[in-house]
Amino acid sequence: MKLISWNVNGIRAVHRKELFVPFVKKHRPDIICLQETKAEEHQSEIDLPDYEEYWNSAEKKGYSGTAIFTKMKPKAILLDFPPEIVKKYKIKDDGYGDPNREGRVIVADFGDFYLANVYTPNAKDDLSRIPLREKQWDPAFLAYMKKLEKKKPVIFCGDLNVAHTEDDLARPKQNEGNKGYTKEERAGIEAYIKAGFVDTFRMFTKGNGHYSWWSHWANARARNVGWRIDYFFVSNKLSSKVKKAFILSDIYGSDHCPVGIEI
Repeated sequence: MKLISWNVNGIRAVHRKELFVPFVKKHRPDIICLQETKAEEHQSEIDLPDYEEYWNSAEKKGYSGTAIFTKMKPKAILLDFPPEIVKKYKIKDDGYGDPNREGRVIVADFGDFYLANVYTPNAKDDLSRIPLREKQWDPAFLAYMKKLEKKKPVIFCGDLNVAHTEDDLARPKQNEGNKGYTKEERAGIEAYIKAGFVDTFRMFTKGNGHYSWWSHWANARARNVGWRIDYFFVSNKLSSKVKKAFILSDIYGSDHCPVGIEI
């Protein structure tokens, strides 16, 4: 199977550019996970008859949101964090919105495994959402993945809004302590790995220069001054089944590019 994840930064915008459907037809993923859809399902004019569509849209119009397009019909779809996780980690409005009402998590049960698609909240330029990330969101998401993993193996993917190590961004020294590269956010990734989840891209590719997001400023993408903040993680017991992990940096239409695995 080929699985792809892409923060499209507005599904209607990338579709209007006539980039999304040709991309899907060319790469033919079995499943594609989207983040930052910024739309509800009825607002999308995409015609992909080979795929079933499952959406989790934010309550706020034109904001956030995730979706899964799949050739395989899932046994069930789960939206957002379950109530017990919300309660335990006190997921609520922190002044910027309630992250559990922003369509940030959608999980598909495919029988042999769960696939979770996530759009992690941004820490903000002033780092005002670091407490949310450190104390609530990141530990809650990990707890949810571990809860699912008790039943069957898990694949989770999406825009995690953090570069894990200095190899995951072009200018680590200049960005030390900035959003997306704080010790608190990076610790969230470390916790996933310590819990047994495997960063699939790093199974195959070491070193820097491999990025999935670029700023609009200073021609950053053309100069490949980027960040790797989009990931596929798998349960350890699935890692031997992952045959390939890739970044499609030649695909335009968003400030992110697609990433994927073959499993």
